Amino acid sequence: MKRKVDYSICLVTDRGLMSAPTIELAVQSAINGGCTLVQLREKNASLREFFEIAQRVKTVTDDHGVPLIINDRLDIALAVGADGVHVGQSDIPARIVRNLVGADMILGVSASNLAEAIAAVEAGADYIGAGALFATGTKTDTNLVSMEELRKIRYGISIPIVVIGGINTQNARLLKATGVDGLAVVSAVIGAPDIESAARELKTAFEG
Repeated sequence: MKRKVDYSICLVTDRGLMSAPTIELAVQSAINGGCTLVQLREKNASLREFFEIAQRVKTVTDDHGVPLIINDRLDIALAVGADGVHVGQSDIPARIVRNLVGADMILGVSASNLAEAIAAVEAGADYIGAGALFATGTKTDTNLVSMEELRKIRYGISIPIVVIGGINTQNARLLKATGVDGLAVVSAVIGAPDIESAARELKTAFEG
């Protein structure tokens, strides 16, 4: 049975940016600060390394009852028994992923416009990752999504929307007003000197 998900604050990992000595400690601190979802992203790790990292991180997320989503790699998600997988427009098509994982695994799909979002819903996505919303150094190969397009996506689909790209405490309140369900953050949390405090401040800004 698919678990109920709080999408409000999603930590997207990046070991190259993290201030903590280990990925497990970074994830632990973010959850302590209020992160409700963890997306493990490992662009440069070997498959074996990604698998071992995912196992360790899953121990932390399981201990706190926080869902673990694996970015891009369906094989890793299945191998470690993750709660879900997130795919982009250039990855395995969402419809194929849904057929492979069945109904109970969480499926997130990236979308930068309304047409992509609608197609993702039709393919069986549980939530949309909309972005990049603001300029960011962690993802340089994407076009920015305008606030106007974000509103079109929000009004055009009924499933949860999590926005990503340059998210911080300054723009969190603005984003809440658009009706999105959550924020996906990388450097603003995992790269902060105090990860727990950064997560808590972001959560307060978004929910306040």
